[in-house]
Order: sequence, then structure tokens, then C-alpha cells
Amino acid sequence: MDLKDKTLFITGASRGIGLAIAKRAAADGANVVIAAKTAEPDPRLPGTIYSAAEEIRAAGGQALPLQVDIRDEAAVLDAVERAVVTFGGIDILVNNASAISLTDTEHTPLKRYDLMNGINARGTWLCTQACLPALKKSAAAGRNPHVLSMSPPLSMKTRWFEHHTAYTMAKYGMSMCTLGHAGEFRKYGIAVNSLWPRTAIATAALQMIPGVDIGACRKPEILADAAYLVLTSDVRDERNSGNFYIDDELLAAHGHTDLDRYSVTPGTTRFVPDFFVD
Repeated sequence: MDLKDKTLFITGASRGIGLAIAKRAAADGANVVIAAKTAEPDPRLPGTIYSAAEEIRAAGGQALPLQVDIRDEAAVLDAVERAVVTFGGIDILVNNASAISLTDTEHTPLKRYDLMNGINARGTWLCTQACLPALKKSAAAGRNPHVLSMSPPLSMKTRWFEHHTAYTMAKYGMSMCTLGHAGEFRKYGIAVNSLWPRTAIATAALQMIPGVDIGACRKPEILADAAYLVLTSDVRDERNSGNFYIDDELLAAHGHTDLDRYSVTPGTTRFVPDFFVD
């Protein structure tokens, strides 16, 4: 399978991991809906929905840039409607948009708690709900529909909560959507999975976190290639739904074991580990 003529609705696709996934799909000739907030250039975080659209088209796909705050139900519903009108449907939803604050309870303002849970957990649930009618139509047409969330495996260990309870709750909320929706949507023929990196990924957002050695990270393309394997898997095989994939494990399972090309610094063997991987 490939993604030619498939329509992907990707949240947070104006930069980083979301854009990398979009460009990998575009190489097959996919249609990509860029549902993200940034419409005007920000000196701290390069990339807008319009610059992303240019890159996606240059990679071989079609693009629909839409300014969307996924906390806003009306905005999400409007974006989904415009996507369906423009491309005739939605075959794949990628829940990539996320907010992070690695702060303990004492130093996490309620506004920041609400932001993380509003984007991560609530936003994932809302976008999935909004796209579900289109995904069901995709399934009925035999177009192999998928929902993929960029969220970690669920590990109920104190170590993953004690330093940033609010952030962990928000990310695990995304993963709980995967757990529940995989079972709920199985009867429709829609696969639902999560994907997470073993190492820290070199994105503009990561560079804003003090103390991170970007040279000891991997590039977003490792997740783009891993996501491609998920999104082209056959939904008729029930083993391809309800999984919490780790990028390098998934690539290795498909015979891709030389991962040096994904290293920011070639030859690196000691990477910054990501959270939530036991």
C-alpha cells in the first residue's frame, strides 16, 4: 500500500514532526490538511501553515493550510468540513499537536495545565470525534483509514509522573484515546494506534527547553518513516490496531536497522532518551 491520493488531516503540521510526516506522505502524492495555529512567522518557532504547504507541494502532494486551534470545537468542525469539501473526504487523522511544560505541581499555573490538557487530551479526542464520520466513509469505500496519535505507551510508574504530573496526564490522555478508540472503532474498520520516539527528537520546540543537547537527538524523519509504516498497514488485520509503537522497534521489525541517517550528529551512539519509555 501507499498513500497516493489519500487525504491526511494532521494537527500541528506547520513544523517539526507533523511536517515531516506530511512531507513523507506527500512523496506518494497524498493530500495534506495542515491544521495548525501559526499563520504569521514567529522568530522563536520557524514555520507557518503556508510555508508548510509550500514544502508539501514541493514534495509532491496537495496541501490545504488551515489556521486551527484544536481547543476550539467550531474551528475544528469547520476545518474538517473544508477538508472534505476540498479533497472529497478524510482517510487518515494524525493527532500530532501537543503542548509541554516540564514543571512540578507547585510551578504549573492552572492556565498551563488547561493548555496542555486542552490541546493534548481534549484536542485529540475532539479531532477524532470530528473526523469520525469521514473516516467511517473511508472505511466503507475500502480506503484503509487510520488514526495515529503521537503519544507514549501507558506506563503507570511514579517516575513518569512525579516531576511533571500535569504534562504526563495530558500525554497519557492522548494514549488513552488510542486504547479506547482502537476498540470502539474496530467494528468500523478504522485502525487506531500511537507512535512515540525512543530518543529526543530535534525540533524547534525542543530547542526552547534549556539544557537539551540537540546533537544527541534524532531527526523528525525517523518518526515520519515509522508513521508511514503504520499508515500503510492493512486495517483488515486486527493486529495493526491498538498498538503503542516505538519508532526504532517498528523500523527494525520492517528490516530497517541502520538508523544513523536519522542522527543529528552522525555516528552518535548515546542519545538523549525520551520520556515514558521503560
